[in-house]
Parts: sequence; C-alpha cells; structure tokens
Amino acid sequence: MVFFGERDQLFISFINCKNLKGEEKNMKNKNTPNIILILADDMGFSDLGCFGSEINTPNIDGTSNNGVIFTQAYNSARCCPSRASLLTGLNPHQAGVGYMVSNLGHPSYQGYLNNNCVTIAEALKLSGYSTAMSGKWHVGGQYDPRYHESSLPVGEEGYPTPTQRGFDKYYGSLIGAGSYYNPKVLLKNETFVKPEGENYHFTDAITNEAIDMIKDSIKKDNPFFLYLSYTAPHWPLHAFEEDVAKYEGKYMIGWDKVRQNRYENLKGLEIINPKWDISPRDENSVSWEKVKYKKWEDRRMAVYAAQVEHMDRCIGKVIKKLKDLNIYNNTMIIFLSDNGACAEFLAEDASLSPYHDFDFATRDGRNMRIGNNPRIMPGADDTFQSYELPWANASNAPFRLFKRWVHEGGISTPLIISWPEMIKNRRQINNPVYVADVMATCLDVAKGKYPSEYKGNSITPLEGESLIPALNNENWVRQKPICWEHEGNRALRDGRWKIVSKYPGDWELYDMVEDRTELNGLSKKNKSKVSQLVKYYKGWAEKCGIQKWKKDWYIYLVEEFRRKNKLY
Repeated sequence: MVFFGERDQLFISFINCKNLKGEEKNMKNKNTPNIILILADDMGFSDLGCFGSEINTPNIDGTSNNGVIFTQAYNSARCCPSRASLLTGLNPHQAGVGYMVSNLGHPSYQGYLNNNCVTIAEALKLSGYSTAMSGKWHVGGQYDPRYHESSLPVGEEGYPTPTQRGFDKYYGSLIGAGSYYNPKVLLKNETFVKPEGENYHFTDAITNEAIDMIKDSIKKDNPFFLYLSYTAPHWPLHAFEEDVAKYEGKYMIGWDKVRQNRYENLKGLEIINPKWDISPRDENSVSWEKVKYKKWEDRRMAVYAAQVEHMDRCIGKVIKKLKDLNIYNNTMIIFLSDNGACAEFLAEDASLSPYHDFDFATRDGRNMRIGNNPRIMPGADDTFQSYELPWANASNAPFRLFKRWVHEGGISTPLIISWPEMIKNRRQINNPVYVADVMATCLDVAKGKYPSEYKGNSITPLEGESLIPALNNENWVRQKPICWEHEGNRALRDGRWKIVSKYPGDWELYDMVEDRTELNGLSKKNKSKVSQLVKYYKGWAEKCGIQKWKKDWYIYLVEEFRRKNKLY
C-alpha cells in the first residue's frame, strides 16, 4: 500500500492526540474517514468467496480487492463475548461479558457491559463522530421474548441499550436469535416496533435502516461511525425461495467434498499454507454416504448459503449508497464474523431448551414448526431449523471444532479492512490479530484518544492494538499474546505458538507456523514452552477476573430457566 503527501500527516498526527475526558468536541475535519463496522453472525472461516467458498459473495469479496485481508484474525468464540470485546477493545471478561447474557453472579460474568469500559461509539463521540447502530445488540442482559414488551426491563440497571452506550440512533433486536420474518424485542432507538411490510426480512430491515442512518449522518459536518451488526447467517434457516433455488442441488456432493473443495481453494488463494493438512471430519459427523435424508441436508446448506448471499447483497446496497453519496473512498469498512460456524442444535445458551423461547406464531397466525425435522424443508417463515454440526464442519474448513470452543474452528474469522482512499491495492497480513484490536484501530483513524475516565467511572486500560500500522506493513506483529476463556475452554496465542485446552482437558501445544490445523500436539515434546505460556495465561486470567468454570453453572442456568418459565 502507498500513502501520498498530506495524507501521511494524518497518521503522524495520531501520536499527538490529547486525552479527551470531557464533553464531545465538534470536529469538522473532512479528511477524517467515516467508519462502518460490519459483523456477521455465526459465519465460518471459509464461507466467503475470497476465503475459498462456493457461496456467491461478490460485494464482500470486492472490498478485499482494494483492501487488506487478515488471514489469522480471531474473535472470542461466541456471540456475546465477541461483541463485548469488539465494542470495547477489552477482553470480554473485563467488559462484564465473559460468558453470555446470563448473570452468573460474578462481575466478569454479569452478562452486560459494565461501567468500567467504553464502547467504540462512546469513544468516537469524544472525537466528534455521529454514531449509529443497526442490528443485533446481545450485550445488554437477558430478555425472555415471550413476555409482554411492557414488562421487559429495557434500559434498567443491568439492561443497557445501544442508545445508552453511545449510539445516537439504533434499530435492531436486543436478543441473540429469532425469526428473520418476525423478530422479537425489536427496538428503534428506545421504542418497541413491529416488523412492517409483506416481504419483511430482518437482514433487509437492518440494511435499510443502516442506509437511512448514513443518509441522515451526511447532513452533518462531522464523520460518522456505523455498527452494522447482522444476524445472518445465524439460525434459524430463513431465506427467500429465489435465493435458495440458486443453491439447491449444489450440496448433494456432501459435506466431505465441500470441505475438501474449500481446503483446496484456500490453498490456491494462499489464505492458508499448503503444508497445513485439513483436519479430519469431526468425530460427531458421519460420512455423506451414510446420510439418509440427503435432499433435506442439501436444502439446509442451500438455505444457509442463501442467507450468506443475502447478507452480501445487502452489504452491496450499503456500498452503492456510499458511492452514490460520494463518500465511499473515504469510508473505512471493517468486516468480520463473531465466531466460528455453529454446530449447536438451536441452542444459544448451552443446555437450555430453545423451543419455548421461539415458539411464536407467524405474523399471519400460523403455528411455527420448530426443530430439525427431515420431513420439513427449511426456509419458510413457519419453519425453525439449523444446519448443525456436519455442515458447520464444512464452514470451518480446514479447522477443528466450532463456535464455543477455542480451537481454530471456534475463533478464526475472515477479517477485511477496506479504505479506498488509503489502501490502493490488495494486501494480505498473515500474523495474528484479535477482535479487541478494532477499537484501537477506529480510534487511530479518528485521531481520538482512549479515555481513562468516562462519566465519573475509571476505565479499564485498552487491550487492543491498532491495525493501522499493519495496513502499510505486511510484517507487522502484534505486541501482546492473545488469550481466551469461554465455558472453561482456554487458549493463548503468542506468535507461532498456541496452547489450548478443551474443557476439562489438559493443555495442548501447537506450532502454528507448521500446523495451524492443530493436528500434531507438541506438549509432551516441549514442556518448557507449555510452562512458559501457561504462566502468562494464569497472569492474564487473574487480571481479567477469570473464574474456574463450574459444571454447576449449567445446572443453575437450567434450573433458573425452568423456574422462570414454570416448566416443572
């Protein structure tokens, strides 16, 4: 990438920013870029065309043509922790969301953003940005969508909303999942709203509201930050029939062949190193030859692919609007996914039955047909299904495991940064980066400063590192190791080395330069390296308030769920 003339000074000036603790300042520097942060939900590592997929994603792929692709980017393994880390630049436990939105009785696992963190929106407002969000929130406490809206504690202590955490405007759902045709706990700013229009689909609605927010933002002199948080392609499998039709029959080759094809494509694209062998089919999957309901399985993956394409088409609408408004070149777009592909059976919070949570009639009063029933083809508004483990195994090619785990299949995300005015040619960064780095990156381009105090609260020091230096230096290296903990699953990545433990197992050690697919454990051969990394991990865990995962937390969650919903 090449920088020219006065634009170089933009980056030099980052160093000289003063700490902003007070009120928002009015910044009318037209050279300061707009920022759009796009987050996909439960999308696997190899689900984009530019990451080896057969799914049609020309708009996202197009951003990579004059952008930077990060091939070893990491999220925090699950929806809520990743969102908390993304929004705050902290480890999720430091922000209060170490697990999900359930409150487990400890500050690190309280289930909502605490007051010792600031969101990107809050920080950028200090630099004069207008801020908006459209889509899934899921970092503001747990709601039961079956309760009447008037009884939900929206905005109360423990239930912060986007507009309470720095966003000037908001449209979306506060909960983690639901029907795309009839979403629940749907808010516009602070007011509950209902889906409107005969052909309503949540992916379209999120996009249309985002475009309206962009049009409104450019009426002002200051730049804008937009957080575009899709629910696609998270279950349920809901897509328009014309989109599904493009893919029906393509997956009759089976998940093993899809995995292998993507693996070969990833090597051809030089996203992965050819010396990394593809991981074996997951032990809980089966060979395609043994599958009884092949047409149903083909349909499930076809609907999933249609959801990804639908999201990509909507991102294309956003890009077109930016171009129509003549602001595309000076808008930085960041795209990533919140975790690896999802192998769960319609369960967002593990061990809790989902059926009562989502058993709503359609908008015209028909009963919902919930569950992965091979006699019911998914996609329509009265169906509620997921694509499950074998297809998720394909989405995560070539890696092991899935969302919830911290092996590569659970935490690896495609990450693309596009900024046409600054990034002239496609570049690729193969060194590790982390979701918390997004906050530091946004502050860097905004010439802003991370506050040490906000609204009378001391703010936890920033953990993320700006990726702006990486945009001009493919050999850029993150300074600090990356650590994870989720449901007792633990990991640390430090340069070429990674230790990882699947709860409640022992530490494994892998050389990620030679073996990123984690097939050749070295813990017995290199005990000193394991000890060194474990020592660092323990210090990190203490700093972040990591608690030893307890099986009885699952029991507590299940009992509380049953008690609240009178299931005894």
